Amino acid sequence: MMTTCALLLCIAGGTAIYLASRQQTWLARSWPATARWVGALLCLGGLAAWIVADGGGVGTVAALSSLMLTWVSLPYLAWWRRASKVTS
Repeated sequence: MMTTCALLLCIAGGTAIYLASRQQTWLARSWPATARWVGALLCLGGLAAWIVADGGGVGTVAALSSLMLTWVSLPYLAWWRRASKVTS
């Protein structure tokens, strides 16, 4: 259960940071800058939850991996969403 919470916290934090970026392609307008701070706090909570669930080293690697997966997949999902709107 703690692993699921940690993963969801990292995904939510990474998504908030991504959507607050000027480089994001998901929305027409990016979220306000305060969303970056909220995202950072969610990421820190996810890191803490990963560390509690798996220990220091493994928890840190798991948190960074889940953040990396989030930040890599969101631009591709945004592209896929735009491409499916064009073809339908």
